[in-house]
Amino acid sequence: MFKKFDPSEDVSTSTQVKASVQRGIKSQIHESHPALGEAILDELLPKKPPLVQYKIGPHLMLYCKQSPDKAGGDEPVFFQHRDGPILPTLKFVHKYPKVEFTRVTVDKGAIPFLLGGANVMCPGLTNPGGEMPADDGENNGLEKGDGVIIYAEGKELPLAVGVMTMSSSDVRKKNKGNGIEVSHFLGDGLWGTDEIQ
Repeated sequence: MFKKFDPSEDVSTSTQVKASVQRGIKSQIHESHPALGEAILDELLPKKPPLVQYKIGPHLMLYCKQSPDKAGGDEPVFFQHRDGPILPTLKFVHKYPKVEFTRVTVDKGAIPFLLGGANVMCPGLTNPGGEMPADDGENNGLEKGDGVIIYAEGKELPLAVGVMTMSSSDVRKKNKGNGIEVSHFLGDGLWGTDEIQ
């Protein structure tokens, strides 16, 4: 999605997000990442200054924090493709490593493919070293369409952000095919973007 992203060419319009829309964004983020409480979200996304929404192509929105001084550009913090989940940027996740986003872990063999922008295949999640939330009576695990932060075995910071293409129980049962569609990864165009003017 952001493999060849260039903010000077790909960003078409920008608008300041209304307070009611920003509250809606926060509630969607809380639904996607239940471990993020109200207080944490208020600290990560304060009311003032409001977010700025940039339109990228026909179906992609990039939400940015305004810089305190009006001279600097806006820092990308979240993005959304069509009506999918609102996902954080990797730089934002790296900036707040203690924040508990919904996460999965892939085995070491998947690392070079992820860094090239490939999607996560089911065996990368089910092999030794791979990890997903449990599918037991207490937890429902992950559903198709859930946004996740992708970590790698033995690494403390994430490598990518993506959307589940099947539920975690289906990934365990089938163990074949595409498990996560990668939206943003280390080294892509969004990773190389510090601010948008």
